[in-house]
Amino acid sequence: MRAEFAATALEGGARTGTVHLAGGTFRTPCFMPVGTRGAVRHLSSVDLADLGAEVVLGNTYHLMLRPGAEVVRNHGGLAAFTGWDGLTLTDSGGYQIFSLQPKVDDQGAMFRSTYDGSTHVLTPEGAAEVQADLGADVQMVLDVCPALPAPEKVLCAAVERTAAWAARGRGAFLGHPDAAARQSQFGIVQGGTDTALRVESTERTLEVDFDGYAVGGLSVGETRDQMLEPLAAVTALLPTDQPRYFMGLGDPAGLVEVVAAGIDMFDCVLPTRHARHGGVLTSAGRLNLRNARFATDDSPLDPEFPSSPAARWSRSYLRHLLMIRPQQRKVKEQQALVSSISAGDEVVLNSGIFGRVNEVDGDDPNVLWIEVYDGVELKVLRSAVDRRFNEPVSVDDTDEADEADEA
Repeated sequence: MRAEFAATALEGGARTGTVHLAGGTFRTPCFMPVGTRGAVRHLSSVDLADLGAEVVLGNTYHLMLRPGAEVVRNHGGLAAFTGWDGLTLTDSGGYQIFSLQPKVDDQGAMFRSTYDGSTHVLTPEGAAEVQADLGADVQMVLDVCPALPAPEKVLCAAVERTAAWAARGRGAFLGHPDAAARQSQFGIVQGGTDTALRVESTERTLEVDFDGYAVGGLSVGETRDQMLEPLAAVTALLPTDQPRYFMGLGDPAGLVEVVAAGIDMFDCVLPTRHARHGGVLTSAGRLNLRNARFATDDSPLDPEFPSSPAARWSRSYLRHLLMIRPQQRKVKEQQALVSSISAGDEVVLNSGIFGRVNEVDGDDPNVLWIEVYDGVELKVLRSAVDRRFNEPVSVDDTDEADEADEA
């Protein structure tokens, strides 16, 4: 079903309004909490409703592996499976898969599961089929999301393959017995920070005629100026009566800037990840509740936000919960892990990105250089490592491997 955007207010490029889907409506601008495996970690569907969430994101890569798309389908779809009364969106899984150094050809991507090392293949048609089984209100087409910075030839190849996969994914979606009647399918624009490539990708994506449109492959380490110029070129071409989704953005300043550029939707694990580790974003700035100064602080998290569902609990009490022994033990185990990482190790980062450690920085042993794609390296801190690849993943240790975060 074509997703319709009805504006209620406009100012410059910014806009507020309502998006109409087959399963209901939601207001924009809309931040979507990331429930990678069907749930936002440590929160129930009741908690999400209390927080005012209207759309929750699920990750196709993780859900297709565990518990499996068929299980979710047999429960009536993702919302019914999780007991969520609001709307849902599933990403295609492409971002996570491309972080696993897959074997990619024009047909699709072959990759190994981070859970058990088993081999899987995902094609544009397969991504549409799996997401039809997951039954979210919005599904995303499979795209190619190169890590940045990337050579021009890599970006050009990504735009070319994204366009080809868009047409195939759209065909599979429209050819499904009932997906188009109950879901909306969004296309994704790629092109890195190259404005000309972004324009080309936008035009080619528009030709496929999706139900809504998303911007992928930005907010992945480039400067804000490098991000905003190509973004403005994209939004200038997108239809005004359909929703626009910026994938993988969650910092407050960034949200304001992309809203000003005409974006309606965004998602990120940043708020929930900060919270699990004691980080709080308040009207007075960011706080770290692990600091000893909060041990006896009886004030709420943000005195300027008395209507917050968390306002009933003091900073002191919340710090107490953060510092309980199981959490301390996990921190010590993680510290032991990251200190033992060496060149040649295959690792999974906190973001869900997979790579091989090429070298330890000679000037700073806390810095690692990790190859995440042929010829593409990321410079990361040791603390960004979640685990070695193929180490057992327990329920307690799994993180919102965002990645969703189509960053």
